[in-house]
Amino acid sequence: MADESPLSSEQFLGRTNERDLNEPLTDHAEGQLFLTEAFKIIVDEVLRKGTDVKHKVCEWKEPEELARLLDLELRETGEPQQKLLQRVRDVAKYSVKTSHPRFFNQQFAGMDYYSLAGRYLTETLNTNLFTYEVAPVFVLMETEVLRGLRQLVGWTEGDGIFCPGGSASNMYAMNLARYRLFPEAKSQGLYGLPRLAVFTSPESHYSVKKGAAFLGIGMDNVILVKVDDGGHMIPEDLDEKIELTKSQGAVPFLVSCTSGTTVQGAFDPLDRIADVCDKHKLWMHIDAAWGGSVLFSKQHRHLMKGADRANSVAWNPHKMLVAGLQCSALLLKDTTNLLKHCHSTRATYLFQQDKFYDVNLDIGDKSLQCSRKVDCLKLWLMWKAVGSAGLAERVDKAFVHVRYLVEQMKKRDGFHLLGEPEFVNVCFWFIPPSLRGKEGNADYQEKLAKVAPTIKERMMKQGTMMVGYQPLGNKVNFFRVIAFSPLISQKDLDFFLNEIERLGNDL
Repeated sequence: MADESPLSSEQFLGRTNERDLNEPLTDHAEGQLFLTEAFKIIVDEVLRKGTDVKHKVCEWKEPEELARLLDLELRETGEPQQKLLQRVRDVAKYSVKTSHPRFFNQQFAGMDYYSLAGRYLTETLNTNLFTYEVAPVFVLMETEVLRGLRQLVGWTEGDGIFCPGGSASNMYAMNLARYRLFPEAKSQGLYGLPRLAVFTSPESHYSVKKGAAFLGIGMDNVILVKVDDGGHMIPEDLDEKIELTKSQGAVPFLVSCTSGTTVQGAFDPLDRIADVCDKHKLWMHIDAAWGGSVLFSKQHRHLMKGADRANSVAWNPHKMLVAGLQCSALLLKDTTNLLKHCHSTRATYLFQQDKFYDVNLDIGDKSLQCSRKVDCLKLWLMWKAVGSAGLAERVDKAFVHVRYLVEQMKKRDGFHLLGEPEFVNVCFWFIPPSLRGKEGNADYQEKLAKVAPTIKERMMKQGTMMVGYQPLGNKVNFFRVIAFSPLISQKDLDFFLNEIERLGNDL
């Protein structure tokens, strides 16, 4: 098909037949009216109904029915505003209400209104966090927020950057650790490098293996260190595996430990792991995406004792602090500008060195991204609103809720804990009456494995609550309830236990 010639201004006017070239395509009055009405719907459907226990956590529909209800097809012509507002209402109605007090499914539950205001402002300003000239407020703000987070780790100096999620933060750390050891990899690639090895636990986040695959290190070169029954990395086994790997001709370069594992919520023994890393001169990274927020709490920060000895920490305030997706920081002890040296390509159309201001404020060359969303504002505004004391209170309250939930479980038949929770992950099996006392039967484990998926299906289709389940090692499916949302009350925890019983007693 022949290419169409570009339209002249006369042809363009002929096609539009409505607007002068001196008039913008956007009608501000119409757009702002739409936005005002859409915002009313968002407040009603998401912030009012979506946080009210009288309303469902989710309005479950099968994929075919949901696609039909939403009318997802994109067409040549646009739709009137009233129809678009109905679209907004439908999207809200059929989406999972993650701020609902009975959403226990994942580690991003809850709602903070100050953070939400920051998110609205971020979206409206629509800037890119790479140079001071286009993002002066946020260059300074990100610097200050990262400084505050580093201080909690125990570092008076350092570096850092907000990344698009904890997985990216972990991959950044892996890339930096390799660059420190083999800076030539940046220009020459993997050619000529020895086989590199990463060490982590089998309960670490899957992004460690993904990162190894993405960076060309290879998943087979991620060495899994043994854990104890609580899911903590065993430092003695780490030391032995490093020695063994060296004897096989590979080069260890990174230990990725975890503060708050995804399933059990375990905190690796950082001080003892740091001793091993010091002995072998390895980069120590802490994936504290989930557990990092304990650093705000005087009562619970001991769980991360030794964090200051690490080289890097990944921390997701969008999890326990309820800053809102996404808000993920990579924190570095480094003061040599390693982040920039590793990632910079000195693009002259952005990072000119003869600007009229201090070019060190142009932080974009530290990042693998060019376009980088502002993720610091929501955390900054929330932190300003409630202070460090308010954020500590959220952490402490979550631990209180977990203690209450565990105490109540122990008073009821059928609830069997995997172990005493170290964090705010409560892992348990629900044993329906038909299976109680039959633990010795040959088909017991097979039948038990089917309980959690069945209860999950029932709660989803009824919309009463959401909680996750999974197997782990040789343990068959069990529930993992995440109780940290500031919107949770003890009544919600009582409801949770009653609902598990109601949905599962006939199995």
